[in-house]
Amino acid sequence: MRRLVALLLCLFVPIAAFAGDKDNIYKVVYDGGSIVGVKSGADLKLSIEPKQFRLIRGKDDILVVDAASVTEISYGQDIHRRIGTAIGLAVISFGIGALMAFSKSKKHFVGLTWANGDVKGGYVMQCDKNEYRGILAALEGITGKKAIDSDAMTVKN
Repeated sequence: MRRLVALLLCLFVPIAAFAGDKDNIYKVVYDGGSIVGVKSGADLKLSIEPKQFRLIRGKDDILVVDAASVTEISYGQDIHRRIGTAIGLAVISFGIGALMAFSKSKKHFVGLTWANGDVKGGYVMQCDKNEYRGILAALEGITGKKAIDSDAMTVKN
């Protein structure tokens, strides 16, 4: 009986593990753009499919964009020192607080713009540090556009 249970578990556990996500779905944070009804800082899911991508809040689609209508993909980082955390730790231990003041934090942002006839729009989303490369590669793959590094661009006034 134990062998039968062990055999069944060996067969069904891997199947259940791979059956969860069929699409490329990523957790992102909306940072701003032209999407009506979504505030900055909202937690969303980005679903990347072969011909389109979707932004999802809960179980509802907020936005569906055809991959062919994407005009630009951009990428940028926000790097800052953790001064607030360092001050808080310095109250407890000055040494740890001093070391924390030298550490940096990075946030990764991906921006998209699209034009579908007269309908134009765009938005920026904050991505997880472990997923932003996958998101960029997937978006570049379905759109055929190369992502622009906004940190390398120089703005002339």
